[in-house]
Amino acid sequence: MSDMMEAPRMERQEDAAVGMAANRQFRLLADIPVRMSVEVGSTSLRLAEVMDLAEGSIVELDRQADDLLDIMVNGALIAKGEVVTVNGRYGIRIVDIAATETRLAGVERRG
Repeated sequence: MSDMMEAPRMERQEDAAVGMAANRQFRLLADIPVRMSVEVGSTSLRLAEVMDLAEGSIVELDRQADDLLDIMVNGALIAKGEVVTVNGRYGIRIVDIAATETRLAGVERRG
């Protein structure tokens, strides 16, 4: 190894202790259930329009067919993705993770 940037980094004992404590705290949170949902799009309708809906009605949404979908956890945007099929069921492929500020803003709104 001629470049010191390639040398393995030695962790200080204090750094290792902080990492272990954070890992224990994460494990405490890991079993908390959260609700994940995917938003295809939305629209605003008057109540009369909702009451007129019938089998076969089409409601136009505010997204293009090729737009990425919003992936929400407990109502907060965490990522964007696209629909896939897995063994005959729908799934979602994560394409882009939302910025930390965006994710935390969703959590703060509910606090």
